[in-house]
Amino acid sequence: MIKKRLAELVAESSDGAVTAEEVLAANVPLSALGVTSIMTLRLIDAIESEFGVEFDLSEDGMSMLDDLDRLAGHLASR
Repeated sequence: MIKKRLAELVAESSDGAVTAEEVLAANVPLSALGVTSIMTLRLIDAIESEFGVEFDLSEDGMSMLDDLDRLAGHLASR
C-alpha cells in the first residue's frame, strides 16, 4: 500500500521524530506534525529513489508533500 510506505518514509526522513503510525492516524498536514523543511528534502529524495519519479518542486508539488492522501493518490496514478 502506497500510503503506508509513504508514512514509513516520512518516519525515516524525520529520524524518528514522527512515527509512521502518527502519520497514518493524523488528519492534519505533515507540517503540523513537526515535519521540517530538512525532513521534507529527505522525504523528496526518498520518494524519488523509491518510486522512480522526479518530484515537482513548484508550489503545487511542494504543497502535495504536506498531504499524505494527495501524495499517495498522485503516486498511485503514475
